Amino acid sequence: MKIAVAGTGYVGLSIATLLAKSHEVIAVDILPDKVELINNRISPIQDEYIEKYFSEKKLNLRATLDYEEAYSNADYVIIAVPTNYDTVTNYFDTSHVESVIEDILKLNSSACIIIKSTIPVGFTKKVREKYNTENIIFSPEFLRESKALYDTLYPSRIIVSYERTDAINLQEKAKFFANMLKKETLIDDVEILFMESTEAEAVKLFTNTYLALRVSYFNELDTYAEMKGLDTAAIIKGIGLDPRIGLDYNNPSFGYGGYCLPKDTKQLLANFNDVPQNMISAVVESNTTRKEFISEQIFKLAQSNSLENNIVVGIYRLTMKSNSDNFRQSSIQDIMKLLSKKGVRLIIFEQTIKNIDTFEGYDVVNDINNFKSLSHLIVANRYDSILDDVKHKVYTRDIFGRD
Repeated sequence: MKIAVAGTGYVGLSIATLLAKSHEVIAVDILPDKVELINNRISPIQDEYIEKYFSEKKLNLRATLDYEEAYSNADYVIIAVPTNYDTVTNYFDTSHVESVIEDILKLNSSACIIIKSTIPVGFTKKVREKYNTENIIFSPEFLRESKALYDTLYPSRIIVSYERTDAINLQEKAKFFANMLKKETLIDDVEILFMESTEAEAVKLFTNTYLALRVSYFNELDTYAEMKGLDTAAIIKGIGLDPRIGLDYNNPSFGYGGYCLPKDTKQLLANFNDVPQNMISAVVESNTTRKEFISEQIFKLAQSNSLENNIVVGIYRLTMKSNSDNFRQSSIQDIMKLLSKKGVRLIIFEQTIKNIDTFEGYDVVNDINNFKSLSHLIVANRYDSILDDVKHKVYTRDIFGRD
């Protein structure tokens, strides 16, 4: 079985690594440095299990810049390229996905195309009609950044789409792919769900919006507790012991961010354009409110901690999570913009960008001790023990020390 994977972000690379245990896999990327790293079994992203598999497992995996080589003889082509949200059109930018589909169809129209990229509801049926092919199915992923391969090895469920009107051979391709994924997992009882593509697309967007809702709920609880002088941890523990609520995914933050939640919530809201709703809008608006509240709290603390007019706020890490190297659309960056408008001078310590002096116009301080001494106040979305010696001037809402 020959499999091609278009895209080597955390979704594409985790799927490629999983399947390369038993199948020939070619991963396609446009960046030469990334291709070279993968071929030298060095993970281009921070992920403990990918790094472990690269160093310990025999994988039939190679990366290439040549998409023709990858797609031409593939039985399955998995698309895992980015779909950023376009605020002008209120729609995912699916141009990368469509470009890959066009390339595949030109080179190998018999390959079964599996879309793993997050897409709007109705997109799979739309591209089937646009390109006059039924050989495209959707299979959502539910992966965490920095733990993508772990979540692929221990999935909560496997979802693969096919349409009720599809020919039997197309349905069989979908079932074969689902069972191929299941065979490579490390659990025996993972449930496989088959549904139409629009339903599978909805599962993905509603899942991530619920997670964003849960983040927003506990963030608003924390806002209330902070303003009223209450113990956030005590309240959350008291709530979480109710088995209907649980103790997971409840640690306050500066707001949800990263690859998925910001764009997926906005896309779902756009899909609701002709459907009555209140909650989906509230989730999106709540995140904005939280970041505005946090920036105001930081500004007040910075003023009280400084005897000088030149207030310096140190931003400890740009990443969303403690064990991640990704800071795309991290909430702290929006907070930084709000603080800059208030005239606050910001400096950054970010270990993944140590070789540069500035980031987006902000000074980067590469030495942690120098960073600590220069900062009147240190802001950390996620706390780290490296800050213990200056804990008295750290502002964080990381209550439980976990993501």
